[in-house]
Amino acid sequence: MKKVILVVVSLLTGIVAGAGAVGKIMGNSLTKSKRLSDKHLALFLMMNQWVKVKQEGKHLTEYFEKNGYKKIAIYGMSYAGETLLDELKDTNVVVAYGIDENADKIYLDVDIVTLEERVEAVDVVVVTAITFFDEIEKKLMERLECPIVSLEDILFEI
Repeated sequence: MKKVILVVVSLLTGIVAGAGAVGKIMGNSLTKSKRLSDKHLALFLMMNQWVKVKQEGKHLTEYFEKNGYKKIAIYGMSYAGETLLDELKDTNVVVAYGIDENADKIYLDVDIVTLEERVEAVDVVVVTAITFFDEIEKKLMERLECPIVSLEDILFEI
């Protein structure tokens, strides 16, 4: 009888421990999925605002010219950073370089560096990675003495 009770208790303990482990794994997976979903929603809303700006016949160079920014750097060279680079081609606003953690894997018509590398002075850094702006701004302020602005803020200000 003691063996049966021991087996049942062991079985129930195993089931509870297994369910807890599966629950933790599923919870972590859901948290990652939610974070990624929030990031892509924010990116979609920003790009949607960009379309509205273009439909109104406005150009981002207006913001830079109004603020006296002639030489800029772009932080975050994924979709939004690449689109900003394309929009500023053949304008009076010079993109001196891009900054990205994956600089060695990005090939564009501008130099791409990491924050660990030596960066030259610019008039402003535009951050396209909007979901982590505060952390990025803090890192950039340690390396550069210029304004750090969010692309999202520019799009809603213009």
